[in-house]
Amino acid sequence: MRTLFIYPEFPKTFWSYEKILELVDRKVLLPPLGLVTVAALLPQHWDMKLVDRNVREVREDEWAWAELVVISGMIVQKADMAEQIARAKARGLPVAVGGPFASSTPDAPELDGADFKVLDEGEITLPLFVAALERGETSGRFTADGEKPDVTSTPVPRYDLLELDAYSEMSVQFSRGCPFNCEFCDIIVLYGRKPRTKAPEQLIAELQRLYDLGWRRSVFLVDDNFIGNKRNVKQLLPALRQWQIEHGYPFSFATEASVDLAADQELMDLMTECRFESVFLGIETPDAASLETARKLQNTRSSLEESVEKITASGLRVMAGFIIGFDGEQRGAGNRIVEFVTRTGIPHAMMGMLQALPNTAMWTRLEQEGRLIQDTAAAKGVNQTNLLNFLPTRPIQDIATEYMEAFSALYEPNAYIDRVYSYFLKLPPQRYKQILRQQAAHAAGGAMPSESAQTLTPNGKKGMSWVDLRALGIVVWRQGIKRNTRWRFWRALAGMWRHNPARFKGFISILAHSEHFLEYRQIVRSEIQEQLAGLPPDPSHSLMVAPPQMVAG
Repeated sequence: MRTLFIYPEFPKTFWSYEKILELVDRKVLLPPLGLVTVAALLPQHWDMKLVDRNVREVREDEWAWAELVVISGMIVQKADMAEQIARAKARGLPVAVGGPFASSTPDAPELDGADFKVLDEGEITLPLFVAALERGETSGRFTADGEKPDVTSTPVPRYDLLELDAYSEMSVQFSRGCPFNCEFCDIIVLYGRKPRTKAPEQLIAELQRLYDLGWRRSVFLVDDNFIGNKRNVKQLLPALRQWQIEHGYPFSFATEASVDLAADQELMDLMTECRFESVFLGIETPDAASLETARKLQNTRSSLEESVEKITASGLRVMAGFIIGFDGEQRGAGNRIVEFVTRTGIPHAMMGMLQALPNTAMWTRLEQEGRLIQDTAAAKGVNQTNLLNFLPTRPIQDIATEYMEAFSALYEPNAYIDRVYSYFLKLPPQRYKQILRQQAAHAAGGAMPSESAQTLTPNGKKGMSWVDLRALGIVVWRQGIKRNTRWRFWRALAGMWRHNPARFKGFISILAHSEHFLEYRQIVRSEIQEQLAGLPPDPSHSLMVAPPQMVAG
């Protein structure tokens, strides 16, 4: 079976990083891990090709070659998903769809043209799909009926199908599911509340496969909560550390975790010894009342600010997500987020207006209350430029204005340099480099070289590549000469070189991200203003309702 996998195009988002990718000569941040996992689960005697439309277009010869088209994507990709289904059907090709969007909303009109809907987790439903094809069936819907697979049998993804040079980072997955019960989150809907993990040797085998294919850059563990099963994570990390040592630390890692990571110093130490460099936290809001409304109670058990400080002090760079628009939220929520980010110094603070995702507890509650809005621009996808897709408890104009102003303030170029500088001053030296120096000393049979004397980088590489030098030159020209950030830029570079030289290279890298945010803050403002202009002028349609307890009363 000649199978063509197509990954739909993403619109511009907070994470699309076009300007940064241009600097490092890459096209896309992350590859479609779901599709290469599906490819590994299908019969391996099938002929397979994969086209990521974020990398390039599907060529006509690839359409002509295909006997079956498989498409997977997320809600934000649904417009292009529909377009690719239509293109395949216009050529008379059978189409199978799956992934988060299809699994959460299988009857969405964008999927009407698909012949097969392979829903939920592929370990269960893909064998059903293959059996149907072997019986000669030409359509069908396959679900897991609530069953969750044991992922210890999941094969190594078909990374060989990817155009590896196109990606800035690579994706692997250790676990699925999250133990928490946040009202707005669809992870527990898709993957359950009992985190299921692979065996340590499985993940090591995936990393070895990437290594054998020549990958030597960052790896993102896409787990929605990497520490959801702490016991199993602590079994993985020593094996991962040993593999990294044996291979010269070829990979850096990033992942997502819950804020309670800060309470486990052993876990943070293990992560940094494995060369985990950053972690994304779902902080959502510094407002305790909103966290309780959203049932994100794990974020109320300790000081969020102290948690960020502890994780930073361990050597992990914190990224964080923030949301505005919770029920009962008081005016000024956007400013409070900006103040929190400024105090903690978090460089990358993703921010968006709250969205009700299909089949979540929030979706069900709002549907019962008659508050869902499913026919507006806000309902067309989940992005940082969408208005809320439900009737909030205060005027949408106020929420949207606060959001635009807050996002703009967070990524004002001078404020961004100040924040990144203050944050990187607090980051300690990376623990894995100490291990590298110890290994080098042991191999040489002599004294361990100092941090300043150590010239080897991970995997034995030296110096900077031409791409690195070119990117550095562009950043220096734009931020250090051309713009009004020049004074802050040079002062920050001098200060970092003097006070924390071990973090200087990472500091420059994160400063470069301002190139993306400078453009994206304008996209946020223009797209939201356009949506606000389309709202009804009648005050009775101002998209404001009473808090749920008042409605119920």
